[in-house]
Amino acid sequence: MSWLAEYSNSAGQTDQLVGKPDHAELLAAGLFGEVGSVFSEMKKKGREMQAYPAYRNRLVEEIGDLLWYLVRLSTVLDPKILEDLGTPDRSKSPRYEGDLMDVFALGEAAGSLLGTLRQGDCNSARECLGRIWYALFQVAGGVGIDLNDAARRNIAKIVSRWPDKREFRPRFDDVFKEEEQLPRKLEIEFRQIDRADGKAVILRCDGLNFGDRLTDNIDHPDFYRFHDVFHFAYAVYLGWSPVTRSLLNCKRKSNPDLDENQDGARARIVEEAVSVTVFSRAKEMRFYDGIDHVDYDLLKTIQEFVRGFEVDKAPLWQWETAILQGYGVFRSLQRNGGGKVTLDMLNRSLCYRDPP
Repeated sequence: MSWLAEYSNSAGQTDQLVGKPDHAELLAAGLFGEVGSVFSEMKKKGREMQAYPAYRNRLVEEIGDLLWYLVRLSTVLDPKILEDLGTPDRSKSPRYEGDLMDVFALGEAAGSLLGTLRQGDCNSARECLGRIWYALFQVAGGVGIDLNDAARRNIAKIVSRWPDKREFRPRFDDVFKEEEQLPRKLEIEFRQIDRADGKAVILRCDGLNFGDRLTDNIDHPDFYRFHDVFHFAYAVYLGWSPVTRSLLNCKRKSNPDLDENQDGARARIVEEAVSVTVFSRAKEMRFYDGIDHVDYDLLKTIQEFVRGFEVDKAPLWQWETAILQGYGVFRSLQRNGGGKVTLDMLNRSLCYRDPP
């Protein structure tokens, strides 16, 4: 199939495991893990028949991920394996009473593959990969998913996370007048003050206070009082932050639809929800100290939060950059009890400066 060869070329360009001595083993482990994910989604289909349409996109994604590992492992073991794969003949296939049996066949073939790789039996591995392909075709067909479509969506997802060349998408307010744009360059002081009920943070710019005085709003202090820096990071690296627009009074009032739907209260609530969700994960990760990536599940959760808002056009790598850079500055604010932060939207940078 021509689309499979084309997909194989694209998948090879997005393989982050190339060069590792245990490349094939890692791919096999990933394939086995994705089979488990497909099992999980199919279980939901059987358990929640009425609600399952909400899960279909997830199943398409899991099948796409499994296809990626199958194609990559086939290519690494022997590129000729892909040439032998074709559209299975359903008329010659055993018929099962329900598509879960197709998933069982998929799991059985994946388990056999791990055994053959452990024994170094390449011929049997080729046979197992063919069985996996056949079972995957059956599973996808049973739930009305086109493997070609799953492959296209899989590549789009990977490119969104790991593009060959990182180019920021245009800012969402580039065509608006200056007074309705997020400030292209700004220095903001995070000043921490002591209060009877604990510490609070106020924001200052050009000698003026703005925004609310923030505390941690939790029984055990965790420095969330500095969380406005995350909104500023979204502004810099995504060109999006309804919260920052509200704080700095630069909503796009000239366009009533954008003012209401993209810069309004609901958009601000969504952004705050993203901030809280990421913070909850970040606390478990030492606020990303020494960590150079954000796990994909969290990025997927963010995508679900912002669906329907303009920022859902932003690729995953921009979200990841905004989070990692924002937390880098957050750690400096946390360590020093405040300081000054420079937002430079033109050069896409967020920089910390020690307090005077």
